Amino acid sequence: MEQELFEFIETIKELLSPDLWESILMDCSKNEVLILWMLHQRGKSNMSQIAEYIHTPLNTATGIVARMEKRKLICRTHSNEDKRVVLIALTEQGRNVVELITTQLFGYIMKVGARLTDSEKQLLRSILDKVVAVLREEKEPEVNQIPKKERVRRIEIL
Repeated sequence: MEQELFEFIETIKELLSPDLWESILMDCSKNEVLILWMLHQRGKSNMSQIAEYIHTPLNTATGIVARMEKRKLICRTHSNEDKRVVLIALTEQGRNVVELITTQLFGYIMKVGARLTDSEKQLLRSILDKVVAVLREEKEPEVNQIPKKERVRRIEIL
């Protein structure tokens, strides 16, 4: 099994050239892609929400956001309700990147799906469900071992 995995990785590593990855992910890191996806889904978020979403300390998330802001993928604005709160949102360029990433990934998925029979698609879905279940089981002990930080109670200021 291990040898088959290594052979598979060796086969696809050549197919997934840097040019291909760069065109799909627009030269974004994993955390940058996650932030783009989050902002695409939610519209605007504050730094604490972003840090929690990508599971990084606030100072790390702030650095990632600063780099993304320099690349004009996102922008910072102040909340209308509380000027002390800084909200992060996608710029037009950021929205274009998300659209391009999803379009290209969806295109590859459609090409693969076109080559699969209905029974192969069902089998693939079943396998992916099992992979997710195993990953969840592996994650649960980590979550239970790490002591949760006390959450800061937020008081809404009107």
